[in-house]
Amino acid sequence: MAERSRECRERCYRIIQKRLPVLKWLPKYSLQWLQLYLVAGLTVGLTVVPQALAYAALAGLPVQYGLYSSFMGCFVYCLLGTSKDVTLGPTAIMSLLVSSYAFHDPSYAILLTFLSGCIQLAMGLLHLGFLLDFISYPVIKGFTSAAAVTIGFNQVKTLLGLQNIPRQFILQVYYTFCRIGETRVADAVLGLFCLTALTGLQQMKESIPKANRMEPLSVRISQLVVWTTATVRNALVVLFAGLVAYSFQVTGSQPFTLTGVTPQGLPSFQLPPFSEVMPNGTVSFGGMVQKMGAGLAVVPLMGLLETVAIAKAFASQNNYQIDPNQELLAMGFTNFLGSFISSFPVTGSFGRTAVNAQTGVCTPAGGLITGVLVLLSLAFLTSVFFYIPKAALAAVIICAVAPMFDARIFYTLWQVKRLDLVPLCVTFFFCFWEVQYGIIAGVLVSGILLLYPIARPRIKVLEHEQETLFIQPAGGLYFPAIEFLRDTVRKRTQSESRLCNIILDCTHVSSIDYTAVLGLSELLQELQHRRLSLVFIGLQTHVLQVFLAAGLEGFHHFPNLKDAEKSLEEELSHAGEALLDGSDSILPTSGIIQ
Repeated sequence: MAERSRECRERCYRIIQKRLPVLKWLPKYSLQWLQLYLVAGLTVGLTVVPQALAYAALAGLPVQYGLYSSFMGCFVYCLLGTSKDVTLGPTAIMSLLVSSYAFHDPSYAILLTFLSGCIQLAMGLLHLGFLLDFISYPVIKGFTSAAAVTIGFNQVKTLLGLQNIPRQFILQVYYTFCRIGETRVADAVLGLFCLTALTGLQQMKESIPKANRMEPLSVRISQLVVWTTATVRNALVVLFAGLVAYSFQVTGSQPFTLTGVTPQGLPSFQLPPFSEVMPNGTVSFGGMVQKMGAGLAVVPLMGLLETVAIAKAFASQNNYQIDPNQELLAMGFTNFLGSFISSFPVTGSFGRTAVNAQTGVCTPAGGLITGVLVLLSLAFLTSVFFYIPKAALAAVIICAVAPMFDARIFYTLWQVKRLDLVPLCVTFFFCFWEVQYGIIAGVLVSGILLLYPIARPRIKVLEHEQETLFIQPAGGLYFPAIEFLRDTVRKRTQSESRLCNIILDCTHVSSIDYTAVLGLSELLQELQHRRLSLVFIGLQTHVLQVFLAAGLEGFHHFPNLKDAEKSLEEELSHAGEALLDGSDSILPTSGIIQ
């Protein structure tokens, strides 16, 4: 009894550990790791604060909402996440989607966060993470590359200080070039300088050689200083731009377009808005949901896809395992709880995760330091954000999304499999119209390419002997393929008048459905009327059971080709004797031969 009780407690503890991964690493926590977490938390924090401001502007929301969205994921993922490297927060792609589906309205953005969290939680609890596998790599690459172009060009107007440019990409391109003469010189100069500085620091970071303990201490310290400077480049560039803008403000002139007033203090904890009061009436919950439309599917799915893909990539790189369904739960709880503190939807950030991984962290605890740094920024630094030029934030976004455009994928697919260029290009170009149309069109095209081999399987057709036709399907037989198989048999038997035997080799048929069995039954009857014999060989046990359960009239099965040929020769011999005796029956009797 005591043994059973102990086993029950251990099983319950394992279940709790699976749902709360923090219980796995917390007992192993070492104070020696604290230095790593401080470095990781501060480095990521100095990266996320300027990015949060920029991504909020990209989403069409006041900049404080970027900070509201940046700390909940740090705390929740520390408890529920299974990757030691992943950091959750605002990203360029998610901000683009929020801009499309929240209509630059904080109420819609917060409600979208709540509903996305609920959907993600449901998917995690129901273990529906496998649905993400139906979004193919070309579709993902087409979307991210189009998003990089869309987001990058969206910031050009801010970089140049242009006003009243439409949101739709095609119109945006047209009006940006039409109004290029209205460029604010100060914004353009500062924006280009920030772009150059960010690009240079990024190149500097990539050129730093790998640390070697055999090198002198001075060399290692200089490498660390350069690496740190390049890693927190966003914060340094934004700080520099803010100081330049402040110096002009002190002199009484301001040539730059500034971020403006940012409310100070932490967000209040309150229910998400389930309705919105407008000047012409109140929009109900149903009306808000209807207006967001496809965003309720696109936003949670793309958020999950981005997070799981990043977690898998770093888990593979650093040799550890993640639980995709637990990642869904971590994402779901982050967005669900985030909606109560005015967050817009968040997901995993590749750039910040890479920074986190480079510090050598052993657990997700570094996110706690990042979360605290964001909270301190909200509490004490929002007055400083007033002086940040929008052109500097635009430069931060452009440099963040530039690596997302992968031109090599077009050449790679051309070399490897050109057919995969179809969903890639369809997704890429349709995303310039509307994001949801690009993703839906890409998934549909991928689905068609996936289903086509099922509907039109490769069928090997040979004349085995003078009067025998040998047919071998290359895979499973499902209802879309049965008409194709029947047409193939019909055409060959009609063109070859001397044929009287058809052998259907089902060695590669691993599964079959009832519609296919019914189609084969009709084919059997049709061939019998034409005094042709159809036999099956190589049926796997579970497929044979389906045929036996269906009780097909005239069904003959043999384990191999040799037995089938032997039986057919005997039947032909009997048929010849029957003709000499004047019998009308030249067909084999109905039944099952095994």
